[in-house]
Amino acid sequence: MKKINRLSVFFNNGSQKRQVGTLALYQNRLAAFSYSDQWLADGFSISPFSLPLEKRVFIPYWEPFDGIHGIFNDSLPDGWGRLLVDRMLLRQGIEPEALSVLDRLAIVGSGGMGALTYEPEAFISDAPLLPSDYDEISAECERILNSELSENDKKNLDAIFAAGGSSGGARPKVFAKIDDEDWIIKFPSSVDSKEIGRQEYEYNQCAKNCGITINDFQLFTSKKCSGYFGTKRFDRNYLGADRVLMASASALLETSHRIPNLDYNTLCLLTLQLTKNNAEVEKLFRLMCFNVFAHNRDDHSKNFSWLYDENNHLWQLSPAYDLTFSNSIGGEHATTINGEGKNPSMENILAVAQKAGIKKSKATEIAQAVKETVQKELEEWV
Repeated sequence: MKKINRLSVFFNNGSQKRQVGTLALYQNRLAAFSYSDQWLADGFSISPFSLPLEKRVFIPYWEPFDGIHGIFNDSLPDGWGRLLVDRMLLRQGIEPEALSVLDRLAIVGSGGMGALTYEPEAFISDAPLLPSDYDEISAECERILNSELSENDKKNLDAIFAAGGSSGGARPKVFAKIDDEDWIIKFPSSVDSKEIGRQEYEYNQCAKNCGITINDFQLFTSKKCSGYFGTKRFDRNYLGADRVLMASASALLETSHRIPNLDYNTLCLLTLQLTKNNAEVEKLFRLMCFNVFAHNRDDHSKNFSWLYDENNHLWQLSPAYDLTFSNSIGGEHATTINGEGKNPSMENILAVAQKAGIKKSKATEIAQAVKETVQKELEEWV
């Protein structure tokens, strides 16, 4: 694989592709970024707090993303996706540790989440057809996780990689076209219950009934378990564009999701500053209530994202995602509720609302309604 020292960053919304700027390797380890003159004239800040729309060279710190700004780190695969990439590299005799972040972004190319794409692209695999049977895909994913690949399985690795090599999160997943729409379908990880698909389906149904914005989802049938959870991608064909720019809290705040260092007070303030809309803050508060009462404690900084609506020139909170019964470090919430992570109380919840400017009566109404819905619909899990 040819070493990459410079990449062009593009904003690709499906109908047009415009160069946002350039990434270049600085001191052989940091990915410096500068906006293009044309983007400075008619574009917008792709990461308002760390990359304002200015004519200058932005140089990141090495931490927390190995020398790259958070918005570009969002494009890189994490967990399952990174495992697939590294397995493909090893198959070709390439040491994964030898790659720079620019090398990895070149591998992502135009296949990442959101609207940012990178050129030149580096292709490390062909794209054979994915097996059509979800049970077969699940079995392949299990063998990959357990490093039990036969020579025939290694050939199938190309198909799994092509279908999910740019994805994030710990659970195996693939991107799929269903009725000409883009979906993500998830499979159990090595530590998951075989019923994780049904659980996530019921969690999403409950969240929807709690008034939380959820993109379309369904349970795909299986002969091995109760089904595989799938959801329509909100970074594709959403807000009037084929591809939508998205940024996680991790990216916007330049903080690793592996370190539980956020509080919902911070996320509410971030939402208000980014969207300038109190209704969006209320959406985040409602989601926080759901996470508390449904015991979704893996609420780290990559599980909150905002989307840029280029038609209306504004940011908004993305649909909720990755909702299941879960824990973070020490069994606590990854994001604390007014400083409390282990046993957040209604007092903690209302304190967040107060600091976010939500009236106590409104906050109490939301919290109680979410609590009652969760207790009624998720009794099996919580």
